[in-house]
Parts: sequence; structure tokens; C-alpha cells
Amino acid sequence: MRVDAGTRKQASILHADLDSFYASVEQRDDPSLRGRPVLVGGGVVVAASYEAKAMGVRSPMAGREARALCPRAVMVHPRFEAYTEASRAVFAIFSDFSPFVEGISVDEAFLDVGGMQAIAGSPVQLAARLRERVRREVGLPITVGVASTKFVAKVASAVGKPDGLLEVPAGGELDFLHPLPVRRLWGVGAKAEQRLADAGIETVGQIASLGEERLSMLLGRGPGRHLYALSMARDPRRVQTGRRRRSIGAQRALGRRWRSEADIEATLVAIVDGLGRRLRSAQRLVRTVVLRLRFHDFERVTRSRTLSEPTDRTDIVLAVARGLLDEAMPLIRERGCTLIGLSLTNLADHGAVQLALPLDGADHAGDLDLAIDSLRSRFGKGAVTRGVLVGRPHLPESPMLPD
Repeated sequence: MRVDAGTRKQASILHADLDSFYASVEQRDDPSLRGRPVLVGGGVVVAASYEAKAMGVRSPMAGREARALCPRAVMVHPRFEAYTEASRAVFAIFSDFSPFVEGISVDEAFLDVGGMQAIAGSPVQLAARLRERVRREVGLPITVGVASTKFVAKVASAVGKPDGLLEVPAGGELDFLHPLPVRRLWGVGAKAEQRLADAGIETVGQIASLGEERLSMLLGRGPGRHLYALSMARDPRRVQTGRRRRSIGAQRALGRRWRSEADIEATLVAIVDGLGRRLRSAQRLVRTVVLRLRFHDFERVTRSRTLSEPTDRTDIVLAVARGLLDEAMPLIRERGCTLIGLSLTNLADHGAVQLALPLDGADHAGDLDLAIDSLRSRFGKGAVTRGVLVGRPHLPESPMLPD
């Protein structure tokens, strides 16, 4: 029996989150790294073990800055195939515990175990067994939060880290949430946290006491309504299965070294190449292309453009992405670029959209995409390479949930 969110009388939603996933896999596979600060990455840290986090290292962070904070850290290069294999093994265990599993990323998921007590035990007992199986069968630490809503379960797992289990009983949500700092709420970034601090608001309970109207005056109507609802533990969302991605994206950290315009454009081309292949493999079409940039001063900007017709063609997405990059290039020249990313949003399934007929003459770009995809699937990513990418290292493919 499925229990509706917001009406359940028991904390029966689990949020399971692997601890420092990439770094934990490295420590599992190399016993000499256990108990030592581990940094996964190169020029930029993509993951850090808890031993490194204790020294102030965070991801993403420049490798040079991380080593200054933690001189004893061991830097290892990412092994994305190993991380993908570990993720699949963990998700197979998740599916043994509940038919309702909603993957959030390759290292975390929500599980709805409501109504299973009579046959499988209480939610806390299930969470304990899940943790034990992941440790025994996959060799990784995992933290589980147990609560009556998805939001509170996720906060509970964050508070319970590392390698813990924390239950927030139904009815005890506000007692749990209100002493926590405001940054525990979804949607509170550095700027919102500073604005709240300037107003003397540092805890979730103070947000609740402020009220929705005054909070909206401080942060805006949408953010105010959202944060007030969370501060009162209101989250009616159900654990959803089979939901497809609302966007497909990838990004590449460029490090602190000043990059040439040619380097930045080549990185964008490589990202588009990979995203086009993922689009076609998932049989999706994109209508909106979003460029994301981070500058040397850590400020971020986005630029987007919506197409007149949805597409899965690499040449069209690349033309739009290059146009967005050209528009942003004056800012890049002035402020440098440390990260470039692209998101394909406003997605539709391939069979759900009536495509435009090619009335302007023969156009074989779509056929070319499919031929290149086939060659790369059969002979590897390096089988066919764009001229601008010859001699450049291939972008690593991070593990991800199905598109």
C-alpha cells in the first residue's frame, strides 16, 4: 500500500546517501588510503574524503588551494568506471528494500518503505539492514535519514553523516529542524544566507517565527513562500519512480590557470559532442540550451536560448552553444573562466513531437550524427574526433543516472 505524502503517520521515507562517494571508493580499493585525507581530481578537486574535509577542503576547489589546506592529502585521478559499477551495485540493493526508489544522483536516493512494517520490519530496522548490506556487499559507508517527508529525510541524512542513521519521528519534525542553521534549507545559498544573517536570522526556527509575509519582503515572494514552507516541514512530494530527467547537462572545471579562448571553445565543443550522443541515446529532443560559466572571482552567470523547433542534432546545439559563448566572451576576457557547463532543458520524448519536414533540400546532418554514434559505440570515443579536439584529452564521463 502506498501512503500519500503529507498524510503519513510514521517516518517511512528513507534518504540514503553514500558518504564522500568517489573518495570512499578509492579508500575501499586501496587499503593504504584508509584513514588518510584523499582528494579525487587533478587541477580541481571533485571529491574529498572526510579526513580532508576536516581540514577545510571542499569540492569543487582548486587542487593547489586544497593542498595548501591539507598538505598531507593524497591526490588520485578519478576512476569513473569504478564509481559507476559501485553505484549500480548500491542501487540494486535499494531495489531489494522497496519498489519505490527515486534516484537523485548516482550516490543518493529516496526510498518509500511505508506499509512494509508487517512483512519487513520498521523503517528504522530496514534502514539499519540497508546500511549493513551496502557496507558488506559493496564495501562503502552510507548514511540514511528516516522521516515522514522527503525534505526532512534528506536533512536528517546530512545531519547524520558520516556513516550514520538518524530518524526524525513523525510529529518531531519542527523540534528537529528549528535549531538547525538556515543553510540546511533547500534554496539557501551563500547570498541568501548572508541576507538572512544581516537581518539577524540564523536558524530555521527564526525563519518560521518571521512568517511567510515578512520573509517574502526580505527575499521575494517565491523564495519566501518556499523557505517558510520548508521551515514548517511542509513537503507533500511523493517518492517518484520512473521519472525522466528534466534536463541533460555536463560541465568541466578549467582550474585557476588562465585559459585561451580556443581552449574554452574546444571544451565547449567536447561537452556538446557528449550531450548530443546522450540525447539521441535517450531518444530525447531539446528546445532550450543553457550555458553556465564560473569566473575567477567565483561569480556565476547563465545564458540561454530557446529553439524554434526541438532537436537532437549536434550541429544545431553546437551552433547555439557557440553563439551563447560568443555573447559571454567579453566577460570571460575580463574575468577569466574556471568552469564551463551546458544544460539541455525543455526536453521532450522523441516520439511525442512532430518534427519539421526538411523542405530546404537534402540535409544529412542527422544521419551523420547516428553514424558517428554507432562508430563510437563500437570502437570507442576516440574512433571519430572533431578537428578542434585532435590532440586534446577526452573529457571523462562521470557516472550518472539514466537519461
